[in-house]
Amino acid sequence: MIFLIPAAVLMGAAGLWAFFWSLKAGQYEDLDGAAHRILLDDDE
Repeated sequence: MIFLIPAAVLMGAAGLWAFFWSLKAGQYEDLDGAAHRILLDDDE
């Protein structure tokens, strides 16, 4: 228990940091763009 609780807190903090970092980096700006881009036929 002495090891598990701090490990869980650190993993949770790392996940929260990664989420906020991805928000700041703009990963969630255009959620529909990739879904629509795959349907476009750009072959010329």
